[in-house]
Amino acid sequence: MINGKGEPVRVQFPTTTRRQVLEVANNFRSEVTNFRSSRGFLTPSQQMYKWLIAPLEAELQAQGIDNLVFLMDTGLRSIPLAALHDGQGFIVERYSVGLMPSLNLTPPTYNPLEGSQVLAMGATTFGDSGLSPLPAVSLEVNTVSELWQGSEFLNDRFTLNNLIQQRQARPFRMIHLATHAVFSPGDRANSYIQLWDQKLSLDQLSQLNWGNPPVDLLVLSACQTALGDRDAELGFASLAINAGVRSALASLWEVNDAATLGLMTKFYQQLQVTTTKAEALRQAQLAMLRGEVRLEGGNLVTVNGTIPLTDELRSLGDRSLRHPYFWSAFTMVGNPW
Repeated sequence: MINGKGEPVRVQFPTTTRRQVLEVANNFRSEVTNFRSSRGFLTPSQQMYKWLIAPLEAELQAQGIDNLVFLMDTGLRSIPLAALHDGQGFIVERYSVGLMPSLNLTPPTYNPLEGSQVLAMGATTFGDSGLSPLPAVSLEVNTVSELWQGSEFLNDRFTLNNLIQQRQARPFRMIHLATHAVFSPGDRANSYIQLWDQKLSLDQLSQLNWGNPPVDLLVLSACQTALGDRDAELGFASLAINAGVRSALASLWEVNDAATLGLMTKFYQQLQVTTTKAEALRQAQLAMLRGEVRLEGGNLVTVNGTIPLTDELRSLGDRSLRHPYFWSAFTMVGNPW
């Protein structure tokens, strides 16, 4: 364990094999994505907690640490860190958590987002790509751009040329893309962000020049990945570095569209009042866990008010979003501050 002060803390973990750890990790991922099972994820989640957190618990408390950033090995980069459970509650109830691909390649500076504007783009349908529609995207893009006084572009205006032109015209520090981002096995070019007119592969991200001036936050709000696959994990973990941004918020699996709308709404609300991006994400996840963000009476209900849903989303009926399937997939990659 490394903190901002002092020497690294080294802890001897209980004797176990890599195979045992990966088996539990795979079981954890499988169980947490089954929202029809209310407790199946608890056993593997608690075991992962015992391995990853419990040996450091006393030191974390002694130092008053409340933000944890993990540099994971292969096979562990795609576990939902926020859903680790100590037997009494989820880790996100005490810590904000995130993933860092490299300590040396991640800028440690803190840049407040106050006064920033967001470039919000997305698509509701994807032609013959085989990707599922995202009916909540129009509402999501509009909500995000209103919360941060940004610019919004939907469907046929969500193109590579427009993405480049808008960023050149105005140095947006926040970019929100409500679309599918697929992290696939094999060559990095197989992983991509789906635009309206084409696929933007991860190895093309560096060409967008988002590092000059820096984009502080890139949000991909409807992602999917080959969970547990080494190459897909590497693509996910290196997302922020490939894009040239300080932080990226993305999802480990394709989460329910309405749940994504709920989390993103709360996340952007919290960004206005919290000091770090990781803490804003934690507060959004807690709001869903506590039932403060839910679908009820044809509305998305939050503590800050209600948002009327589209007819398609209203047909889902009332729905609780407490299960970690709905909120723990979202992971802050890169600089958590």
